[in-house]
Amino acid sequence: MRLFKALLIVVVIGAALSFAGFTYWQSRLTSPIAIDEPTLYEVPRGASFNAVVGDLANRDILADDWSLRLLAKVSPDSVPQLRAGEFMLKPGMSAQEAITLLGSDKVVSYPLTIPEGWTFDQMRKLLAAAPKLSQRSEQMSDAEIMAELNHPDQRPEGRFFPDTYRYHKGSSDLDILRQAHARMASELEAAWEGRDEDLPLNSAYEALIMASLIERETGADGERGEIGGVFKRRLEKGMRLQTDPTVIYGMGDDYEGNITRADLRRATPYNTYVISGLPPTPIAMPGRAALDAAVHPAEGNTLYFVAKGDGTHHFSRNLKEHNAAVRRYILNR
Repeated sequence: MRLFKALLIVVVIGAALSFAGFTYWQSRLTSPIAIDEPTLYEVPRGASFNAVVGDLANRDILADDWSLRLLAKVSPDSVPQLRAGEFMLKPGMSAQEAITLLGSDKVVSYPLTIPEGWTFDQMRKLLAAAPKLSQRSEQMSDAEIMAELNHPDQRPEGRFFPDTYRYHKGSSDLDILRQAHARMASELEAAWEGRDEDLPLNSAYEALIMASLIERETGADGERGEIGGVFKRRLEKGMRLQTDPTVIYGMGDDYEGNITRADLRRATPYNTYVISGLPPTPIAMPGRAALDAAVHPAEGNTLYFVAKGDGTHHFSRNLKEHNAAVRRYILNR
């Protein structure tokens, strides 16, 4: 009887110690990590679970690493396969919540905004300056980039949709270019399929060129369709488009902020004061509104417009009205 009581006492004490140990272990898993503000942590590519929890403990973010190592042994389904990348640890997270985050798809991402009306050269410079973006195209020519994107037959200007794209550390500039190219192809296809029937345009690419001219002429939402209408009517009448942005684009690095009469007479493939019809390629990246204006130009009878100096334009029906507007808004300013 005494032996039985002694064994019972041993069992009870052992159970109590086991329960206390289990409770302590659980408290280590659920206790908050030791940070006072959001902290960026990067899981290196190929790092093991034990290496990561050991590193977190060495940085004093975790109070210990044994609790998570034990969890991985006794309940391997409770710990995720860690994902390489940057993660944002937040105050108040438990050790278990932190390690769950490191195995999730909540990788820190960064925004990159490509403005409407920018050129491909400007886009390349923006990509080159983007933090934590792997630079794979830096030494490539424009033609090599298009070949890498599986479009060796295309000129790059205008082929990328201006928008905000997100990337994470380890992404490359070519990843952004692929997304923007696919997006423009989709937007252009949709615009062309829904186009007006009476356009003086022969292809979706010509619509893209037209949209780039509209984009470069105005940033005023209410004017894009009207400018598209002017360009449509001028093409129908066999008039030259005579749009200054094409002159500037054709001048390239020679442009220093002003256009002279000599510049207007300079023969370049893009100078619509010299050439008839559209230039050979887009001159910028048009947004959705400019694409819409190119395929749905506003009806009317205006053939000219001049900048008023406030971001908008004055539209005229004939040359006499236009010359009067030029004197009012340009010569007298």
